[in-house]
Amino acid sequence: MTTSSKFLFRASLVAASVAAASSAYSAGFALNDHSATASGKALGGVAASNEDISASFWNPALLTNAKSTTVYVSGAYVIPTMDVTLNSADDATPALAGGAKDLSADGATNDSVDNTLVPSFYFAKPISDKTVAGIALNVPFGLSGDYGQDWAGRFHATETAIQDIALSFSLAHRVNDWASVGASVQIHKAEVVLESAVGTSTAAAGGEGIGRIEADDTSYGYSLGVALEPRKGTRIGLGYRSEVSFDFKGDVKYQNVAGVNQGLTTAGAGYQLINTNVSDSIDFPSVLTLGVEQDLTPKLTLGLSAIRTGWGAMDGINIDFDSNQPNSVLTFGFEDQWMYSAGLTYAHSDKLTLRTGVAMDNSPVTDEYRSARTPDGDRKWISVGATYDFNDMTSATFAFTHVMIDDVSVDRNFTASGQEDASRGTLDADYKSSANVISVAMNMAF
Repeated sequence: MTTSSKFLFRASLVAASVAAASSAYSAGFALNDHSATASGKALGGVAASNEDISASFWNPALLTNAKSTTVYVSGAYVIPTMDVTLNSADDATPALAGGAKDLSADGATNDSVDNTLVPSFYFAKPISDKTVAGIALNVPFGLSGDYGQDWAGRFHATETAIQDIALSFSLAHRVNDWASVGASVQIHKAEVVLESAVGTSTAAAGGEGIGRIEADDTSYGYSLGVALEPRKGTRIGLGYRSEVSFDFKGDVKYQNVAGVNQGLTTAGAGYQLINTNVSDSIDFPSVLTLGVEQDLTPKLTLGLSAIRTGWGAMDGINIDFDSNQPNSVLTFGFEDQWMYSAGLTYAHSDKLTLRTGVAMDNSPVTDEYRSARTPDGDRKWISVGATYDFNDMTSATFAFTHVMIDDVSVDRNFTASGQEDASRGTLDADYKSSANVISVAMNMAF
C-alpha cells in the first residue's frame, strides 16, 4: 500500500524504462540527446571531437572549439514504442479476505510511453586567446510514461515522470598547441511524479485507491575534462561528470482510500494512508567518457567512445513518510555499465559533412530486480547525420537514430511477508521496445 507509492517515488528515478523512449539514447534513465552533431555518429569519439562546442557536455575541455562567440541550440524528438504482453498478475489480498486475486483480465497498456522533446543550449565566449567561458542548459536525466490506472500491474506502477534540468558554468583553457583542460559547475533542478494503485482489488479487504507522489530538489555537480592532440590528426579526450546527490522532498496524496484505511484498521496495521510529506535521498550516477578520433584521410575521420555510467550508486530507495506509515524500500540492483560506440565523419564538400555511427549500450538493470518501472534492456543504435554550412558563421545539423532495445521480461514475485512487493502482488509481463530519435541543431558564431 504505502510500499506501492513509496516504490513509485524512487523507482521513478529509474523510470527511464517506464518511458523507454524518453531515455532511448541511454540505458537506465540517463539521456544522451545533447547534440545533433554527436548523435549523427552515435557519440563516436565525442569526448575528443573538434567539430563544435556541443561536445563540451561530455568533456568541458572541448569548449575551446569556440574560436569566437558561439551559440549552439539542439533539440531531439524521441518517438518511442513499448508493447507489453501480460502473462499474469495477482493483487495482494490477504488470506483472511480470500487470498490473492487474479488481475490478468484487466490486461496491459501498450501506449504508456510518450513522445518527448529534449532541448540543449550552449553558449561560449573566448575571454582570451587561450581561455573560453561558457554556459549550457541540458536535461541529463528524464522520462515520461503513463500505464493508466486500470491495467493489471497498477499496484506496481501507473504514472511516472522525471525531469532533471542542469545549468552549467564552464571554463576551458588551451594549455599549448596539443592540450586543453576544462571544468564546469552545475546547478541541477529535479522534479519527480510517481503514482500507483494502493490496497487490493477485493472490496472485502478495503478495495483500492490511488497514491500519488510529487517531489523535487535542487542540487549541484561538476565536470572535468582534458583534450589532447599528441600528433596532428589524432585526438584523445577524457571527460568526467560527477554524481549528483538529491534530497527529494514533497508530498503524497491519496484518493479513494477510505476502504483501504478501514481494512488497515481491521488488520491492526497501526497506520493509515493519509496525505503527508515524503522524503528520500538519491544519488544520480557519475559518467566517465573516453573518446578517440583519428583522421583517416583529409576528409574521413573515425571516432571511438567508451562511456561508463556509475549506476551502482543507485542501490535502491527508502522513502520516509511524515506519518506512521512504515518506510518503503525498493531494491534496484543496478550495476555500473559501459556504452561503446564507433562513428565516421566524412567531409563531402566545403559545405556538407556526413556522419554515421553504431553503438552498444548495456542496461544497468538485472533480471532479478527488473520491475514495471524499470523494464530496461540492452540497446543498439544505428545513426546517420549531416551538417550544412550556410557560411563561415552559421550551420545546421540533422541526425536520425534508430534504437533497438532487447526484449525483456518483468517477473515480480517478492510477496512473502516483509518483502518488497508484499503490498503490490505479483506481475509477469514481457516487453518489446524501440525508439526513433530525430535531432536538429543550429550553430551560430558571431
